[in-house]
Amino acid sequence: MQPYLNLRGGAERVILKIAQHYDAKIYTTEFSKETTFPEFGDLDIEVISRDVPLADKLPYRASQGLRYGYNFYNFKVNEDYDIINAHISPSEWSRHKNKRVLWYCHTPPREVYDLYYERMKNRSYKEKVLYAAFTNAYKLMAGRIVKDIEEIATNSKNTKIRIKKYFDRDATVINPALDCSGYSNSGDNDYFLYPSRILANKRQDYVIDAFARYQKKTKDYRRKLYIVGTLSKDSEHQAYFEKLKRMHVKNVVFKANVDDKVLRGFYSRSTAVLFAAVNEDFGYVPLESMASSKPIISVDDGGPRETIIEDRTGFLVKSSEEMAERMKFIVEHPKDAERMGAEGRRHVEKRYSWNVFFRKFDAVARRVAAAKN
Repeated sequence: MQPYLNLRGGAERVILKIAQHYDAKIYTTEFSKETTFPEFGDLDIEVISRDVPLADKLPYRASQGLRYGYNFYNFKVNEDYDIINAHISPSEWSRHKNKRVLWYCHTPPREVYDLYYERMKNRSYKEKVLYAAFTNAYKLMAGRIVKDIEEIATNSKNTKIRIKKYFDRDATVINPALDCSGYSNSGDNDYFLYPSRILANKRQDYVIDAFARYQKKTKDYRRKLYIVGTLSKDSEHQAYFEKLKRMHVKNVVFKANVDDKVLRGFYSRSTAVLFAAVNEDFGYVPLESMASSKPIISVDDGGPRETIIEDRTGFLVKSSEEMAERMKFIVEHPKDAERMGAEGRRHVEKRYSWNVFFRKFDAVARRVAAAKN
């Protein structure tokens, strides 16, 4: 169960691998094989989408949330199954009419919980009233449903803490994995890379500010910064993208909605990879950077604290000024960059393989399948 399959991101990668591993059927309310991983086109996918009265009269995000919640809350699986594996919220609401649900929680919805006030800042008074009502309704419904879910797994210790805080449920940590065979180091083409979805909580503005500071420190106006990632049609995301372009920092290049092969090429030729998301749930970017034998420079926050080994596979920083300093260090010490890249590759191969993931996931899935009806 997944609300949407129209993007290329960490959650979609995990869903794809699970569906392939178990030859599972996927239920979703939105599917676009042109904008997500093409391998989904080879899988059994059923789009469930009942019309919701008045949904099209609401702002995009509210309409989206209402449609997702309504469809999963009212959906009954009529086929024979061992377990239902829900992913991004509110797909776990499928527990209302179905049993034996394993929720792989990528995070409790952040605009409902930890980023609620931050997201509210940029909304009009009318939108604030509307979103407050929707948020309260979501919390009430989630409180009733999540307590009945047979078992919860999650991607990191960081998200496990959120689940306990907001739902008072324990969760088994099963870190997402990465197939390193698709990643390589093709040298240094004199650019830094920040690959992530383009939206406010990924903080591309933080990285652009760090790059401007790097330029001021080094007078290096030859090296570039590539901002690469999925950009949705959401008006808030589009407004943030326009804000980034108005920063007018020299040698910042935007590449939106590139495919996976092109993205891996960007990794392989970068000087180093940067990351600045707010309290990231887990974070695939550090893994992909290390798999490409590139040092990763990330904010000291959230999931990257669990995957990056300080001064061995990359750096964790507390400000854009410190990020700029680390960028300068990497450029001036190529042997250290090479050392960190090599250790990062070994680290991902050892700790984050799909064999390790499925060994843990299988154990949880069996427990759920054995649960009493």
